Amino acid sequence: MRGFFSLWARRRFFGGLGLFIVLGMAVAALLAPWIAPHDPDALYLAHKFEPPSALFWLGTDALGRDVFSRLVFGARISLWVGFVSVGIAVAIGVLLGLLAGFFRGLPDELIMRFVDVMLCFPSFFLILTVIAFLDADLFNIMVIIGLTSWMGVARLVRAETLSLRERDFVAAARLSGAGTWRIMFTHILPNALGPVLVAATLGVAGAILTESSLSFLGLGVQAPTASWGNMLLEGRQSMEIAWWLSLFPGLAILFTVLGYNLLGENLRQALDPDREK
Repeated sequence: MRGFFSLWARRRFFGGLGLFIVLGMAVAALLAPWIAPHDPDALYLAHKFEPPSALFWLGTDALGRDVFSRLVFGARISLWVGFVSVGIAVAIGVLLGLLAGFFRGLPDELIMRFVDVMLCFPSFFLILTVIAFLDADLFNIMVIIGLTSWMGVARLVRAETLSLRERDFVAAARLSGAGTWRIMFTHILPNALGPVLVAATLGVAGAILTESSLSFLGLGVQAPTASWGNMLLEGRQSMEIAWWLSLFPGLAILFTVLGYNLLGENLRQALDPDREK
């Protein structure tokens, strides 16, 4: 009994920590114009490579720009990419998963074989290939990440739909005269959203990492727009003389991804309490 309560307390602690980090980053992004002490693009050439101080809390970069202000505004880019790309992925995955699981037969075979083909390609290299033919702007990045990350959601929704379509409440809906689309979106979909919510939460973390990786490679958000990835890229070139340029964006990425992972894991445990951990 003592071990159970100890495990329960740890889960609550880590779930609360994840929620605190997620909400903190979201508030910082929303209130960036009021939180940032300086214009993120303002050049203070007399303060180039200045270490953290009372004037510049996290130091300045090679152009004298305030790192803290750019970090706060960069949170907007990262969270925007995470939410929009995951929204696209969830919309595609839910629709295809519902169709495959409900109709089965030929639609199921076609959709799931397409999922298998998409999973054969490493997502990050597929994204790199597509971006090579398109402009590396924020809209394209969000759409590409969303279009290459829906397969897991489709599998989850298909599995839930295959189980739910045989339940008594679905049979009762059929007997009452409900149409196919009404059964799918009114009776089955709401009951299949638990695993999707967990996958979406974890997907935001993955999308933030992908965007940061693309920006670090110079293929994501382009300067002078601040994003955590291109801040890391700029910091890498001056790591020996300005350690803070790489440290603080790296910590921002680390804690944001950690927060979403902790929150997603806690949601998974809350929605599936009987699963062995």
